[in-house]
Amino acid sequence: MAYEEQYQQSLSSKYECLLFDLDDTLYPYSSGLSLEVTKNIQEYMIQKLNIEETEVTEMCISLYKNYGTTMAGLRAVGYDFDYDDFHGFVHGRLPYDMLLKPDPVLRNLLLSVPLRKLIFTNADSAHAARVLKRLGLEDCFDGIICFETLNDTKQQSDSGEDRASDIEMNTDSGNAPVDDRMLPSTPVVCKPFDRAFEEVFKMAKIHPQKTLFFDDSFRNLQTGSRMGLHTVLVGTSHRIEGADHALENIHNIREAFPELWEDNEKCEGVTYSEKVPIETPVRA
Repeated sequence: MAYEEQYQQSLSSKYECLLFDLDDTLYPYSSGLSLEVTKNIQEYMIQKLNIEETEVTEMCISLYKNYGTTMAGLRAVGYDFDYDDFHGFVHGRLPYDMLLKPDPVLRNLLLSVPLRKLIFTNADSAHAARVLKRLGLEDCFDGIICFETLNDTKQQSDSGEDRASDIEMNTDSGNAPVDDRMLPSTPVVCKPFDRAFEEVFKMAKIHPQKTLFFDDSFRNLQTGSRMGLHTVLVGTSHRIEGADHALENIHNIREAFPELWEDNEKCEGVTYSEKVPIETPVRA
């Protein structure tokens, strides 16, 4: 087969990019890391923001439900704090070595997929780098889109009112608060809001209709589906609204999508790469 024919065949492939959430997607929720994150967030709220201990649990749940991350919610309702200080407190004390372990199976799967692979996480870059290094996946992705990629930390003193038009609650999706009231907008750009996805598509030059999006959050998947992504719920085999597919474990990716490898076999010898201006893993 001539090179031009091979190249055209590669362009006609169903997928050209794999977009992965990080936490509770590349490793299971059962690891316990998310519980440690929640504990640290609540301690930060008590120690640094002087929120009553009796209020933090319910407040944490409510803000996460309405804003995608507790941090985004805290900024929306008026708390002023340094983003780096928050991330350092919440993620800097996590026992990564105790709760996560290298995953050579996932590493081999990712390295054998002949497509662009990107991380899209609400977490900060240092946390993403530590997680990937502990899992042994630090060189498996073409880039990381994280908190620092989507947010200008130099303008973190801006109030929610100053940037009220940036992110609005979408009452037509699973992102809306339970009582359907409009809430203060947050200056933080993050999943599950449309703007975060729009920014990712633009900066990473992603074609949603040719991208598989893996996430454990149904709200993130609902937004992704609405914006054209092919969505995969990770962590359960029970598919929900907004998810085109469901995987009990990320290790099931080859069983669920054999075409990702079959396309490579058909187009063996065709290589192309497109660099994008996004965060890359830190090897430390």
